[in-house]
Amino acid sequence: MDIENTLDEVALDAVVAELFDRQPQRMVPDLDRITALTDLLGHPERSYPSFQVTGTNGKTTTTTMVACLLGALGLRAGAYTSPHLQDVRERIRVATELISGRDLAERIGELSPFLAEIDRRHAERLTFFEVLTALAYVHFADVPVDAGVFEVGMGGRWDATNLVRGEVAVLTTVGLDHPQLGSTVAEVAWEKAGIVKPGAVVVSAVQEPEAAEVIAEAADRQEGRLVVAGRDFGLRSWQAAVGGQQLHLQGVTSDVDEVFLPLYGAHQAANAALALAAVEGFLGFSGGLAPEVVREGFAAVRAPGRLEVVRREGEPTVILDGAHNPGGARALAAALRGEFVFPRRVLVLGVLGDKDVEGMCDVLVPAVDEVVVTAPPSTRAADLDRLADAVRAAGGDVAVAQDVGQALSLGSELAGDGGGVVVTGSLYTVGAARDALGLAPS
Repeated sequence: MDIENTLDEVALDAVVAELFDRQPQRMVPDLDRITALTDLLGHPERSYPSFQVTGTNGKTTTTTMVACLLGALGLRAGAYTSPHLQDVRERIRVATELISGRDLAERIGELSPFLAEIDRRHAERLTFFEVLTALAYVHFADVPVDAGVFEVGMGGRWDATNLVRGEVAVLTTVGLDHPQLGSTVAEVAWEKAGIVKPGAVVVSAVQEPEAAEVIAEAADRQEGRLVVAGRDFGLRSWQAAVGGQQLHLQGVTSDVDEVFLPLYGAHQAANAALALAAVEGFLGFSGGLAPEVVREGFAAVRAPGRLEVVRREGEPTVILDGAHNPGGARALAAALRGEFVFPRRVLVLGVLGDKDVEGMCDVLVPAVDEVVVTAPPSTRAADLDRLADAVRAAGGDVAVAQDVGQALSLGSELAGDGGGVVVTGSLYTVGAARDALGLAPS
């Protein structure tokens, strides 16, 4: 290994340890610390135009799609996503390239005195997510980028990303997920619609009526322009193709066919329509995007852990998908039935304990032949007995493995030659599976 990479790894290990030491024990719904920090830094987040992407599912992929479309337009885009699968650097990219370990370490070094000052002033320390968000703000300003694309960590109104200019607000489908955000779809939508800034372009997926009403009210209150999937833009057609799918997208100002998207699942096609409308809005809806630009942008999209197909020589196909709530489970189940035909399908399921374990099992178990339950590498992992009971209640046969690597081996045995192993339930589970399979962070 060369000296540059060795230095990167050493620096990165120390930085990551320091960052993870800031993981909060509870959610604190305020922007006090991150606002104070950006005040000291001179508000780097205001130095470039930006998109914000929120919703319940599909945020990371939609963020990536927007960044790739901007890249095809010749613009340098910074993309900030969460969580990561294997390497914290996955969260911060410029022109699709991960921030280097050296840059991450140097940025943290530059921020350290400011972090110490904010920690001194407040009863609660800056959190892991707040520090990474500030780091992305600074990194994108220094590169510099032509635009920043920020995935909301959770909710929107009180999220650390909500200090950006936010010329474009994107809302993927809103549903119930984190209980801290509300017990009804309308309450969750209210939190997420908090990203809508004055005069913003607001791009919304098809929503349940109560969510649609909240989003429309937010756009009206902020005097923004609202465009909605199925009314102002959408997907004219899609069909499965080798390595992904072929789309015909109807944007607000563009109509582009023969768009190859190297991802699986009808939900990803819907995300593509959202991303196209968002970039059109960023450009002021002033004429359509050239078809070759749209095709180039979507062809460049990569989404590890989102219906990611991994083939291992002489072993069953492995599919990795980070579905972690009933909505994500429904999209995965639909894809399994429509796009992945195997003689035998085995589910490797590892879920966090605060998720709707039973609701996910009700959706996923009927789509597979057998289930191996396991624990994702998190202190929040769901109890294995609870998982196994939920699988049985949904009518499935279940086996238990203590960790993801063991579950993969057992699942491969059960699937047999020509079979498929589907790893899902949490991005922690998917990240551990990528590690076990020897896949590099990407």
